[in-house]
Amino acid sequence: MKGHITRLLSVVLLISTAGSTAAAETDPQTGLLIAPGWELVSANCGVCHSHRLVTAQRGDADFWLNTIRWMQKTQGLWPLPEEQEQVIIDYLASNYSESEWGRRPPLAASLLPPAD
Repeated sequence: MKGHITRLLSVVLLISTAGSTAAAETDPQTGLLIAPGWELVSANCGVCHSHRLVTAQRGDADFWLNTIRWMQKTQGLWPLPEEQEQVIIDYLASNYSESEWGRRPPLAASLLPPAD
């Protein structure tokens, strides 16, 4: 009985995961998810660095806004018109949010090698 439940749960998880990832279409040149605002992200973010740097990150709207502010303060990113900036942040927070997959949680101290 326990094996049947485990297999059933595995199948349900597999089906639900496959459905959510198959719907997302990506731009073949940039790797960005095609959704409202992706063109602005492509045009502004790809000027200074690879789009892969964008797609590898995960965060909420505050994370993306802080990232933009950091790039403006330290990396020479130009001022973005307020309306465009909001479209970019909305796109990034919607399509590259922490809820999608993000980094793994830190390892428990018991799993780390001993400190020298």
